[in-house]
Amino acid sequence: MKSMTGYGKAVESFDTKNITVEIKTLNSKQADINVRIPPVYRSKEIEINNILKSRLERGKIDCFITLSFSKGNAKIDINENLFKSYYCQLRKMTEQVGATEEYLTEYLLKRDDVSQSEQEGLDTKEEEALFLAVNRAVDALDEYRRQEGEALEKEFEKRVGIIEELSLQVAPFEQNRVPQIKAKLLSRLEELKQIEVDSSRLEQELIYYLEKLDITEERTRLAQHIKYFRETMNGQESMGKKLGFITQEMGREINTLGSKSNDAEMQKIVVKMKDELEKIKEQLANVL
Repeated sequence: MKSMTGYGKAVESFDTKNITVEIKTLNSKQADINVRIPPVYRSKEIEINNILKSRLERGKIDCFITLSFSKGNAKIDINENLFKSYYCQLRKMTEQVGATEEYLTEYLLKRDDVSQSEQEGLDTKEEEALFLAVNRAVDALDEYRRQEGEALEKEFEKRVGIIEELSLQVAPFEQNRVPQIKAKLLSRLEELKQIEVDSSRLEQELIYYLEKLDITEERTRLAQHIKYFRETMNGQESMGKKLGFITQEMGREINTLGSKSNDAEMQKIVVKMKDELEKIKEQLANVL
């Protein structure tokens, strides 16, 4: 089991350059990918997107790729007119609000449209370093997801175990509940002595009514769903959506148990089961 929440970072060096890749993921029903990349690597954005989509499957994926120089001797081309235009506008704004101009130059030189590292074309080895950094960052993120998934799995096992135990606590009520309901119905009929009752027909109706209140099938199906939930958790593929469907089925059986209970103590048990199931559903939103 893996979580959809994760973080991974990798740095690869090529010549005088350091390529840093940081990836952050959050839960999402689909693959929602956002990549921020230096212009010099823009031609590789589609390939990077494909790597992220194929390896991370789904989630809100933010990938940040930055480029720095280790020796400080890289040449840059500065758009002087654009630099002057930005600087004048920002300086005027800082004067109006009483701010300092200390970091204006540093900020402007970081803008892609103002300065650009000299580049004759993307070298094959630099391209390899770029993709290596992306894949290493994904590896780190995948390990983070796996560790988070282990914690979620323990939480789910705990909650499912509680639901299973509560289901077993319902069984003793089943032995006494039906006779009590039958006695109550007959008692009410005794109070209405003026009404003539066909004993044979009454017995048939009582049997039909009491069969409708029987919860054996619901308890059996709930046990099967719990077993399937555990089997799915131990699978290798992405399981978040499948586990979501199983919890929906578990919820149906628990709701039916509640509607058939006709007993205050049973209702309390059912409420506890619903509470545990809701806790599972909340955490399932994070499962890949």
